Amino acid sequence: MAYDFWYWSTIAGRGEFVRLTMEACGIAYRDRARTDGDEALMADMERHDAGPAFAPPYLVTDGRTVAQTANILFYLAERHECGPTGLKPRYWLAQVQLTIMDMVAEAHDVHHPVGAHLYYENQKAEALRAAQGFRAGRIPKFLTYFEHALSAETGDWLAGRSWSYADLSLFHLIAGLRYAFPLRMATLTPSFPRLADLHDRVAALPELQDYLASERRLPFTDEDVFRHYPELDAA
Repeated sequence: MAYDFWYWSTIAGRGEFVRLTMEACGIAYRDRARTDGDEALMADMERHDAGPAFAPPYLVTDGRTVAQTANILFYLAERHECGPTGLKPRYWLAQVQLTIMDMVAEAHDVHHPVGAHLYYENQKAEALRAAQGFRAGRIPKFLTYFEHALSAETGDWLAGRSWSYADLSLFHLIAGLRYAFPLRMATLTPSFPRLADLHDRVAALPELQDYLASERRLPFTDEDVFRHYPELDAA
């Protein structure tokens, strides 16, 4: 049976981390808001009784919801045996995925440092200050960790010889950072060769070629988590 997958219809956002894994692992799903609209998403959330989701993305399975990006990915990997198995790699990959989502949240808060209830135009001064700290300190700090994580096991991937959902998520994270902060990432990329190589390896995975070339792979936009405002970027 195909999962009902719910996320906003017009942005890649946090839902893209889940889509990449379902596509690469050949997991059947219905992208419900893409077919039924965002109004249907909001109506579906209001009907949740068993294990309600706070926000999308979420999956509906067996009448219950599985929400939070990292939690969904852990669930899919366990249920579909997609990626490395065993106690150590399972929890190691979950640890890395949670750290990826920490960085995604910080990247979002660069352009919305005061609050998501305000437009970017209402917090530009604060965003400029947040961007300076993110570019100078937080991007290299996170990338240093991920670069080190890629050397923790023998092989090309986080868990060694096989790719996992966390590798796919690192690919999307790097792609998002390159979109939002092209000048800064151009300066930093040579210092993190493992991450650059991983991005290219994921982009070349046979399991993802159809999806990456399709209209289902939405482009980054300035309504998304990763946004490119030129005034927030610098080398």
